Amino acid sequence: MKQRTPRKFSLNCILFLCISFFVLGALFSHRLWNTATSNISPVSKLQSEQAIGSDDCDKKKPADNDVMGEVLKTHEAIESLDKTVAMLQMKLAVSRRNQEMKNLDDTGDVSTLDPAHNDSQRAKVFMVIGINTAFSSRKRRDSIRETWMPQGNKLVQLEREKGIVIRFMIGHSATSNSILDRAIDSEDAEHKDFLRLEHVEGYHELSAKTKTYFSTAVTRWDAEFYVKVDDDVHVNLGNLAATLGRHRYKTGVYIGCMKSGPVLSKKYVKYREPEYWKFGEVGNKYFRHATGQIYAISKDLADYIAINQPILHKYANEDVSLGSWFIGLEVEHVNDRSMCCRTPTNYTLFKTKDCERKAQEGNTCVASFDWSCSGICKSVERMQQVHLKCGEGDAVVWSALI
Repeated sequence: MKQRTPRKFSLNCILFLCISFFVLGALFSHRLWNTATSNISPVSKLQSEQAIGSDDCDKKKPADNDVMGEVLKTHEAIESLDKTVAMLQMKLAVSRRNQEMKNLDDTGDVSTLDPAHNDSQRAKVFMVIGINTAFSSRKRRDSIRETWMPQGNKLVQLEREKGIVIRFMIGHSATSNSILDRAIDSEDAEHKDFLRLEHVEGYHELSAKTKTYFSTAVTRWDAEFYVKVDDDVHVNLGNLAATLGRHRYKTGVYIGCMKSGPVLSKKYVKYREPEYWKFGEVGNKYFRHATGQIYAISKDLADYIAINQPILHKYANEDVSLGSWFIGLEVEHVNDRSMCCRTPTNYTLFKTKDCERKAQEGNTCVASFDWSCSGICKSVERMQQVHLKCGEGDAVVWSALI
């Protein structure tokens, strides 16, 4: 029997078959994939895409947060650096001014900032209180001397032991060596409690007087705080010292009863603001500022006023002027309502407690006056009464922790 020989396939045939099977397999797999994906709902697709997107966002969020954190830190560092530079510039200006004052003293020239004091070494004290007064206010000054302001040796002792300086501040009349000036000279020789300013007295010049007061005070005394108070306001010195003491390690402090009254534009109205148009539409209010009866500022702010005195704008109202000088500065406005307590009254319509009721509760006020009179109404007659009912006691200031 004849044996068969196996059929041989050519190489080309084998290659053709392989390619054919590959193409058929690819077409069959693609059709199955399309059929499977077409059965997936649009909602499932959207959820899948969102999940993928959220994973990408989660991966990016930590990096974005880190970048924003670094940006904030850099911004805070720049702000802190700006404040430091501003403080150094102010201190440099103060040192330069003090050196100029010393040079004037060495040459024998009289300083226009402080004509009565040519000592280049300023006395270091805790606070300087300037009591704003006028030529016609002798009885008001006496009412203060008889109540909350120490006299004679006690006034000197208060300055030496507690670092509290109190002076009635007043300028000069328009006429040189007038009877008004001589009356103040005579009163000062008796009490030695005046600070004479290079300023021509006048009610409409209170803003200029305020600038001159701070400029003169910082030249004569190196104080931590400078206080301005009107001569028809009752003050508890011990409480005032304690209040300021809580802020003694701060800079840029502006303390008082903060308010924001309407800008008055009508003619012949008390407290009218001639430059009302600068505050926007008619009926607008002022920016926040301390009421003018009493306020206190820290040393650096007083230095700022002294250095920039020639270019600081004066508005009609002195308290508004002071507040405007601090706009744009790093200033902390401390709204202390104990600096504007109401005086005792027979009326029972008031909801707020007056200074007498607060004193009875052991919470004496820093200062007391009547808003309706911008001071104590009939202060000459009532100052003693207010002192008896609202005073902290003469011994408190001597035991105040400063």
